[in-house]
Amino acid sequence: MGPPLKLFKNQKYQELKQECIKDGRLFCDPTFLPENDSLFYNRLLPGKVVWKRPQDICDDPHLIVGNISNHQLIQGRLGHKPMVSAFSCLAVQESHWTKTIPNHKEQEWDPRKLDKYAGIFRFRFWHFGEWTEVVIDDLLPTINGDLVFSFSTSMNEFWNALLEKAYAKLLGCYEALDGLTTTDIIVDFTGTLAETVDMQKGRYTELVEEKYKLFRELYKTFTKGGLICCSIESPNQEEQEVETDWGLLKGHTYTVTDIRKMRLGERLVEVFSTEKLYMVRLRNPLGRQEWSGPWSEISEEWQQLTTADRKNLGLIMSDDGEFWMGLEDFCRNFHELNVCRNVNNPIFGHKELESVVGCWTVDDDPLMNRSGGCYNNRDTFLQNPQYIFTVPEDGHKVIMSLQQKDLRTYRRMGRPDNYIIGFELFKVEINRKFRLHHLYIQERAGTSTYIDTRTVFLSKYLKKGNYVLVPTMFQHGRTSEFLLRIFSEVPVQLRELTLDMPKMSCWNLARGYPKVVTQITIHSAEGLEKKYANEAVNPYLVIKCGKEEVRSPIQKNTVHAIFDTQAIFYRRTTDIPIIVQVWNSRKFCDQFLGQVTLDADPSDCRDLKSLYLRKKGGPTAKVKQGHISFKVISSDDLTEL
Repeated sequence: MGPPLKLFKNQKYQELKQECIKDGRLFCDPTFLPENDSLFYNRLLPGKVVWKRPQDICDDPHLIVGNISNHQLIQGRLGHKPMVSAFSCLAVQESHWTKTIPNHKEQEWDPRKLDKYAGIFRFRFWHFGEWTEVVIDDLLPTINGDLVFSFSTSMNEFWNALLEKAYAKLLGCYEALDGLTTTDIIVDFTGTLAETVDMQKGRYTELVEEKYKLFRELYKTFTKGGLICCSIESPNQEEQEVETDWGLLKGHTYTVTDIRKMRLGERLVEVFSTEKLYMVRLRNPLGRQEWSGPWSEISEEWQQLTTADRKNLGLIMSDDGEFWMGLEDFCRNFHELNVCRNVNNPIFGHKELESVVGCWTVDDDPLMNRSGGCYNNRDTFLQNPQYIFTVPEDGHKVIMSLQQKDLRTYRRMGRPDNYIIGFELFKVEINRKFRLHHLYIQERAGTSTYIDTRTVFLSKYLKKGNYVLVPTMFQHGRTSEFLLRIFSEVPVQLRELTLDMPKMSCWNLARGYPKVVTQITIHSAEGLEKKYANEAVNPYLVIKCGKEEVRSPIQKNTVHAIFDTQAIFYRRTTDIPIIVQVWNSRKFCDQFLGQVTLDADPSDCRDLKSLYLRKKGGPTAKVKQGHISFKVISSDDLTEL
C-alpha cells in the first residue's frame, strides 16, 4: 500500500480519459486553459503564443525516448534553470521518477493504438506533506513552433515539458515557478528531505576526517535512493555560467549520478600510490563544459586505466556530460551541496522521519495565541507552537526542516510568496511534558536561518536528551500553516506540547492538585568518593520528587562529572522535598555516593549553588565526600516555567 493520494481539483485521470476515448476527442483541461492566465499572473508574453499538442510539433512523439537519463535538457527561452537541474536529478533514481510519472508506459503514445490516445497525462507531486496527482492535457505553449519552456534535445521526447506544465498547474501558472530553488523542486517531485551543505564552512579540504565523514554520508544517502546536486558560487550576475580553470561553470548546478569507494589491485596501487579511490560521478544537465582536471577523460589518470580496469572498478560514463572526480577535487571545487534524503520508507522497523502539520494562529488570550514572532520578541516568543522530541543516544545527526505553506496561488491578490520564518531549538528537562513559559535554565541548542524562503533547516549532532523546537515567523501576530519534519537514524518521537500545566482530574484532585512548579539543573558533581586508586568511578544522577524520579546519562571514569541535567516537577506542597542522589554505575551492584535534599521553596535564591553530599537521611545526615553544583527555581505560578 502506498501513501494516501490526493486528487488535485478532484480530477480523476481514468474517468476523464475513458470519457474522451468514448467521445472520440482529445482532452482539454477546463481548470488550466491554454491562455495567458496559465502562463503569467498579470502580464502578457511578447510574441504570439500558440498552444500545440506534441503530434503537431514533431513526428512520432513520445513521453520518454529510450533511457530517461540519457538526454540533455534545455530550459527554453522562458524556462527556469532550476527546473532543468531538478529534472536531471530526478532522472538519476528510477524509484523516484517512476513515482512522479506513474504508469509511464500506459501514458505513452502508441502509434498502433492512436484511437486510445486522449491527450491526457497525470503526474504526482509531494505537496505540503501529501502526495497529489495532477491531471493535464498535452497542449504546450510555443512560439514559431518551438516550445518556450523546457524541452529535450531528443526533439520527440516530452516528459519534462509535460511534467513542468503539471507543476505549473499545481502552483497556479508557469510564472509561479520563478524563485523556486532546485531543492524546492526536487522535494516536490520526490518527498525527500533537503539539507544544504556549505563546503567552505565545512573545511573538507583541510580536515581529513571530516572529508571522509562527508563521503560516508553522501554514499549512504545515494545508495538509499537519495538525490544530490552541487554548484559553484557565482559572486555576481556577470560571472554566471563563466568557466573555471578546470572547465566547470560558476552558478551552475551539477547532478551526482554515482558515488564509489574502490579498492585497487596491486598494479594500480603502484600506479596511483594508494589502495583506495573515493570517487564521485557528476552530470552537467546541459551536456557540455565537463571537468578537465584529474580523472577527466583527457587526464593522465584516466589514460592509465585500461577499458577492463574501468569496467572492473565501475568507472563508467553512460551520458554525454558525465565525468568523474576524486573526492579531494570534488570538495575543493564545489561550494554548495544539496543533499536530498530518501525518507519515505521505514528502516529496520522504525521511521527515520517524523513530521507534523501545524499552524501559527492569533488569539486575544495569550495562553491560546500561537503566533509569537521570533526570538527577539521575548515577551511573546514562547506563545508559538512548541514541539518536543527525544534523542535516545549521544552523537546522532538530526536534520530539522520547517516548510511554510506556499502562497504563490495568492500572488494575483498581491500577497507575498513567503513570510520570513525560522525556528529555535532548546535542550530541556528530561521529564518535560508541558509547554515552556520562560527560559531560565534551558540551553539554546541551535537556531535556523531566518529568511523568506519556503523552507529553512538546521542540521546538528545532538547529545542524548529532550529538545523543544519552536517554529516561528519573524513577526508576531500573523497566521499561516507550516510543515515540520525531523530526520534521524534513531527514533525521536516528535510530539506537540499543547498543555500549559497538569490537567484538573478526579485523580489529582483526590491526591491534591499541584501548587508549586520546580525546575532544577544539576551542573556537576565533583570530588566524588573513590575507594581505590585504580577504581573506575562512573557517576550518574537520580533526581526524586515524591514517587517521580529521573535519571541522567552515566559519565565514564571521572570523579569530576559535568552533567547539566535538567528536571521539572509539579508539587502539591514544598513539604515534598527534591532529593538529588549520586550513584556509581558498577557491573553487579551500583554504589551510592551521596545525596542532597532540597526544599526548593519559591522564595529561595535562584542563583547557582553548591552543597556537600550527605548520607541518606535528610539535610542533617552525615556529610560524605564530594559536592554538587546546581540551580533550582520554584514558583507558585504553574505557568511561569
